[in-house]
Amino acid sequence: MGSLLTGFVVALGLIIAIGAQNAWVLSKSIRGEHPKVIAAVCITIDTSLIILGVYGLSVVQGYVPLLVPVLTWLGIGLLCWLAIGAFRRAWQGSSGLQAGAGGPVSSAGSIALQAMMISLLNPHVYLDTVILIGSVGAQQATPALFVLGAAMASCFWFVSLTSMAGRLSRFLSSPTRWRWFDSVIGCLMLLVAASLLPA
Repeated sequence: MGSLLTGFVVALGLIIAIGAQNAWVLSKSIRGEHPKVIAAVCITIDTSLIILGVYGLSVVQGYVPLLVPVLTWLGIGLLCWLAIGAFRRAWQGSSGLQAGAGGPVSSAGSIALQAMMISLLNPHVYLDTVILIGSVGAQQATPALFVLGAAMASCFWFVSLTSMAGRLSRFLSSPTRWRWFDSVIGCLMLLVAASLLPA
């Protein structure tokens, strides 16, 4: 259960932090532009990249033994940096998830392509899923449970965004409520970073 929970927490914290993707998903879902297609594409991409990161790094480690330890320390540093950023946003209290409206409704194929582009053309996606989540997952006693937890986090978040878009848009657009989100995410990131420190 430790690996499962770690995967869920790490993935959820990183997914929530990607504001541009979340705003796009929320905006399209509010307008009813094939929210199920959007959720399916985002979850599939996330899960695929996480699997690539966790198991790909494990294979490469056989040839480069120092790779995962080095990436783990880089991951610890990045987690701390993300936590500081979350605490800074919480302190400033100026962030909030804003979704637009209006314009023509796109076809399911067009929406799927847009979802792929906004996910795959963002370099932070690879840094988060393949490098950071992959390095954390490679250190777990049961990587499969870690991957499952991370996939569950992706499912939870994108299904929540697409199925409850109306309520979530009003809730997450509040800077005060987003400050609480950022505060919780910052604490979770620090806890995960501490758990990765060598004994």
